[in-house]
Amino acid sequence: MKLNNATIAQLGEHIAHPTYPRHALGHGIVHIGVGGFHRAHEAVYTERFLRLTQDQNWGICGIGLRESDSAMAQVLREQDYLYSLMELGQAEYPRVEVIGAISDYLFAPDSPAAVLEKLASPQTRIVSLTITEGGYLLDDHSGEFNFDHADIVHDLANPQSPRTVFGYLSAALATRRERGLPAFTLMSCDNLPHNGDKARHALLSFAARHDQALASWIAENASFPNSMVDRITPITTSAHKELLRNFAAIEDAWPVVCEPFLQWVMEDDFCNGRPAWEQVGVQFTADVAPYEQMKMRLLNASHSAMSYLGYLMGYRYSHEVMQDARLSGFIRRFMDLDVTPTLGTIEGISLEQYKDTLVERFANPRIGDQLARLCMDGSSKIPKFILGTLEERLEAGAPAHRFALILAGWALYLHNARQPGADYKVEDPLADQLLSATAEAVGISGRLLGLEEIFGPQLQHSVGFVTAVDTALQQLQHQGVTATLEQETWAA
Repeated sequence: MKLNNATIAQLGEHIAHPTYPRHALGHGIVHIGVGGFHRAHEAVYTERFLRLTQDQNWGICGIGLRESDSAMAQVLREQDYLYSLMELGQAEYPRVEVIGAISDYLFAPDSPAAVLEKLASPQTRIVSLTITEGGYLLDDHSGEFNFDHADIVHDLANPQSPRTVFGYLSAALATRRERGLPAFTLMSCDNLPHNGDKARHALLSFAARHDQALASWIAENASFPNSMVDRITPITTSAHKELLRNFAAIEDAWPVVCEPFLQWVMEDDFCNGRPAWEQVGVQFTADVAPYEQMKMRLLNASHSAMSYLGYLMGYRYSHEVMQDARLSGFIRRFMDLDVTPTLGTIEGISLEQYKDTLVERFANPRIGDQLARLCMDGSSKIPKFILGTLEERLEAGAPAHRFALILAGWALYLHNARQPGADYKVEDPLADQLLSATAEAVGISGRLLGLEEIFGPQLQHSVGFVTAVDTALQQLQHQGVTATLEQETWAA
């Protein structure tokens, strides 16, 4: 049956679904960037809260700002904003539930005024974001906001017809100030260090360029909690849709697939109220930094470590990587020997147990996490997830050869993308620069590490490390990934 309000009552008893009056939900939360991760994470926590408390003030209205969001807008609208969530774990069958926390969706290119009014509504108390690591337009090294971006230039010149998230947020907060309404909490749910601080810096930078008084009002009245978010959410495939039809008899045009693991650690810094998410498993803390550093340096960095080398070996899924003892051993040693010494003690966490859990999650064959997804946006991911650890290890005089092999794998992945017969293309906001730097087979390492917008100005002058990357790259090119990984070098 097609999923919508009319058919939800016909779901089998084994399929959880909304037990609260969706028609009466108020939109205390507006979320910008509704994709798989939001629908498997924040929306799930909110769904659990709504079922538990029947509090009708904290429904979610989704917003899509990009033309590419039109598909999500259409699917959700046709399904009365309902969607299926499939958890794929060790059990033979998936765990399926229907999520109804999102009860409206606005597509900004069609109705920019409606989006601005929703953001300015007194009912809106939290605006949350999943706009990707690169969406904050902040230089990874200087921290400066990119005022040269074409859409930012447009938004500064046309504040009442914005295109970007910061244009919309700034205009909406200006309206709230004019109407005497309180500011909202801007809650980043993106995978980047100090995500709340970065959201604050990006928004205030944009607002100050347009109206310093507005920027000062936002700084004094809005809040920007930092958070650590975690759940592996692969791209939904036709096979997943077929599994849902066969197992649950549900016809869903865009279900969400995820692992059973779910975690959210967040600062309790909300200026205009919030759901009591702690009742459904969210951990509130005064300092998120140790948790986010642990997650990004262990989980996200390991994703980058496995993705390029694994893809070059012919693997296409993370569980295939973990079934190869050479790669899985390399990744575990990277976690143990290179990352763990930089983390220290984290309250309530056993790092050994956490790493064991990561290995199990990576090896889950049912989740089918695509390496192509992990390979995307390397220019955004590598500075945020790997370079900080690398810089600390270099400063401590520690070995950095595994870092060198990871970056060499990325370089070869980029180089091979332009070769005849390549079955992939580089999905990256800096694809042109990356492909240019790695086009010629000779001198790749120096040109790649010389991209200061990715690596900053210092790393290219670390002669020893540049040489290590070049040596690792030559081994990959002449011996292949398998033979390179079999060398004892990587075990030390």
